[in-house]
Amino acid sequence: MAEALKDMFGKRFYEQLAMELNKVDGRVHAKNFVSDVTKNLDNLSLNERLRNTTVVMKQHLPNDYKKAVEVLKKVAPSFKSTYTALIFPDFVGQYGHDDVALSLECLKYFTQFGSSEFAIREFLKRDFKGTIKVMNTWAEDKNHHVRRLASEGCRGRLPWSFNLEAVMKNPSVTKSILEKLKADKELYVKKSVANHLNDFSKNHSDYLISVLKAWDNTNEHTAWIIKHASRTLIKKGDKNSLALFNFEKNVKIKVSELALNKTKIKLGEQLIFKFDVSSEKMTKQKLVIDFAVHYVKNSGELLPKVFKLKEIELAPKQSVSISKAHWFKDFTTRTHYPGIHSIEVLINGEKYQKKDFRLSI
Repeated sequence: MAEALKDMFGKRFYEQLAMELNKVDGRVHAKNFVSDVTKNLDNLSLNERLRNTTVVMKQHLPNDYKKAVEVLKKVAPSFKSTYTALIFPDFVGQYGHDDVALSLECLKYFTQFGSSEFAIREFLKRDFKGTIKVMNTWAEDKNHHVRRLASEGCRGRLPWSFNLEAVMKNPSVTKSILEKLKADKELYVKKSVANHLNDFSKNHSDYLISVLKAWDNTNEHTAWIIKHASRTLIKKGDKNSLALFNFEKNVKIKVSELALNKTKIKLGEQLIFKFDVSSEKMTKQKLVIDFAVHYVKNSGELLPKVFKLKEIELAPKQSVSISKAHWFKDFTTRTHYPGIHSIEVLINGEKYQKKDFRLSI
């Protein structure tokens, strides 16, 4: 992902940033700023460029922290909703620890332009109890960006950031925040709450299930969160998570005729597979059908990635045919390697038929 996004921090961006900084504070020399911030730029990754920007801004902004963030608060709206806007909360995360109250207010403000989820962790790491107390108030804020920060910033396992050991050891320390957000109407917030809870699937699955069981699944927003928070456990076939949605625990089915339209494909092509599912039970069965692609990694080993396919309710002795087309393209989050891959059918977490195919690059 870093390689695809890093060019956002290019000369054009820095020229705009320098101009905006100069408008607010004429002591910021635009030409010198651009010269300093673009030194050795080609050798820097995405997040190295972000941090380098923060460091150079510190060199050009007023030495007084309060005055510096006042400049940034006036500049930030010009960079709304872009990854580059993370430079503003990053500045606070790096240099704001001597004035915590001001810094947390700044993070609350900056998060509406570019999320403060990474920067807030610097404060949680130093004073978890005090910071989480403030974040609890954010969970009731009118601005959905701020409410989302209350959940996202204190996730135990936040991608691209360090783990929060306080949450990893005791997941209940964030429960008061999640309780306030469990029926939030904003999808941006709901996704965060679901991801926050899903982080507990690996080490605290019993806690996760206990929280979800206690929530009101008749509320459409809460029900959405419950389902998405359970996705990893459902893919694993966890019986307790399956029970939350009345998925069949004791599956009795037959999967047959798994067939691929090709046994050899090239990168950029799609593979179409199909199979039949037949009930072998005299009562209806609610099923969640997934499939796994066993990808060849750079090391040569196979690692599975599970994808959602569909949910069905199978009547007694009923049979259905299911087909799916899956593209094999490189993405910022996945690089493909040549070799023998596999498609595998998963139903309520149980493994059924599997077929191999060769991918060439």
